[in-house]
Amino acid sequence: MAKKKTATHQSSKAGAPRKAKTKKTALPLEMPQVAAPIVEATEVPLPARARSSTQPPQAEVSHVAAQLANRTTDATPSAKSKRQKATKEPQPAKLSAIDAAAKVLAEGGAAMTTKAMIEQMASKGYWTSPGGQTPAATLYSAILRELSTQGETARFMKTERGKFALRTQG
Repeated sequence: MAKKKTATHQSSKAGAPRKAKTKKTALPLEMPQVAAPIVEATEVPLPARARSSTQPPQAEVSHVAAQLANRTTDATPSAKSKRQKATKEPQPAKLSAIDAAAKVLAEGGAAMTTKAMIEQMASKGYWTSPGGQTPAATLYSAILRELSTQGETARFMKTERGKFALRTQG
């Protein structure tokens, strides 16, 4: 039996017809010619500020000053009162939670938990929670942050687990 000759890779390429590559070219689009309107240049007088001199004429300065003076003198008393804001009596600043806690600890004198501090602050009206679910945990975190950032100069000191007192100065 005779062996069949197998075609090599090169011979199969040579024998196979090649596809002709076609180059795609864009057809030029014809754009209609639109005539642009002709604008004639007219001379426009430049305002005083655009003149070549760096300082405006003295007459214009005095004219502007006169207009400003008339504005303030022409105002009626009723117009002035509308412009002025109503003076309010200064209200005492609200204490923050940590400031109110320091005040409660100063009044109480003994170490307290943050939960007890929150209850005391609310009963004395120093501070109330704006609706948070865990104000005691927030206060605890604020006190610990003050202790870690200020160290020995912090207002608070930790007496035991969960209890804080005011640091005594001396």
